[in-house]
Amino acid sequence: MDPVSGGPSQGIRNLNKGMQYMDVVREVVCLDSPDSPYLGKDDFKIHAIGPKKGKWNYSARLIPWLTDNLGRFDVVIVNGLWLYSSYAAWKAIRTIKGRGPGMKVPRMLVMPHGMLDPYFQRAEARKLKAIRNWAYWKLIESKVVNSADGLLFTCETELLLARQTFSSYHPKNEFNVGYGIEAPPLYNQAMSVAFNKLCPELNGEPYMLFLSRIHPKKGVDLLLKAYIDLHKEIKLADGNMPKLVIAGPGMDTRFGKLIQQELVNETGVKGDVFFPGMLTGEAKWGAFYGCDAFVLPSHQENFGIAVAEALACQKTVLITNQVNIWREILNEGAGMVDNDNLSGVQNILKQWVRLTKEEKKQFNNRALIAYQNYFTIDAAAKKMLETFSNSTPLN
Repeated sequence: MDPVSGGPSQGIRNLNKGMQYMDVVREVVCLDSPDSPYLGKDDFKIHAIGPKKGKWNYSARLIPWLTDNLGRFDVVIVNGLWLYSSYAAWKAIRTIKGRGPGMKVPRMLVMPHGMLDPYFQRAEARKLKAIRNWAYWKLIESKVVNSADGLLFTCETELLLARQTFSSYHPKNEFNVGYGIEAPPLYNQAMSVAFNKLCPELNGEPYMLFLSRIHPKKGVDLLLKAYIDLHKEIKLADGNMPKLVIAGPGMDTRFGKLIQQELVNETGVKGDVFFPGMLTGEAKWGAFYGCDAFVLPSHQENFGIAVAEALACQKTVLITNQVNIWREILNEGAGMVDNDNLSGVQNILKQWVRLTKEEKKQFNNRALIAYQNYFTIDAAAKKMLETFSNSTPLN
């Protein structure tokens, strides 16, 4: 649940106000350390019972905690797969059922958060991990998935892709519950000031924003290569090339250092590319509100919270068709979509920078409409509550 981890932890937080409004009380158990600095800052209870051990994130405390506490709840949602926590939830449910017919057994729902996407079994760089996952699926995870009362998906694309990965995938129910984000705070000047302190070299010039984890899966290397090529072409022609901000945690990793190395010999480009690191609070919103467009050329993105945040800030999104909400984006004309390869990323960048100001304004207006139609927190909370009522008890 550490906010730095993003993804599911942020999704849980985003949903909370909408659930509270409908009188749903939620608690979270996780394997973070009990002295984690983020604890106590959320408006729902977090039971941090770690620390966890090893790559499986094992904790001897988890199953006892679950068997002692799950009877207090109507529904338990397992967020994510492939780690000890999903197995522990399945085991705890079985243990409670074994205590006799008088025991209260909550409905168990699993939210994969994209972890059943076939990408993870097919990616060239993941061959050994794919073999490991296949074995683990046969031994453990298929039991978790197929015995749950239902699986929760963030969009229709994620639901459909999950059916392609393992032949023994037979869930009892599949629910497209959507995913929402809380409306961002209204723009104020302090946001721009906070962002400009971290990226002063921009000097108020237009920029495209990448804001996500610095990782190969996110296609950052493609973005940088496409930007370098297009920068040379357009800047020489008319000088109308926006700068590029690549923000997020991970610049100190091996991949992050390789990304920066790409710019060493690009003397005409490196002064237009900035790496301010992870952005939070007012600096993050200042980056969103101030950008020309938001870019996420990911090779696999289950939902993309940052994409929805950009839309909510009335910003056009430039994404690949491996970001699972690309259909919703195209339906509303709120962005540009292409393949997750160099030519695809070059194409969406080129299309964007060559639009007129009026055309860009129209895209931005439709971006806000897309957020309102698909990604508000109220809509996601209502779908989730409906699912709680429709999922059948565990047999």
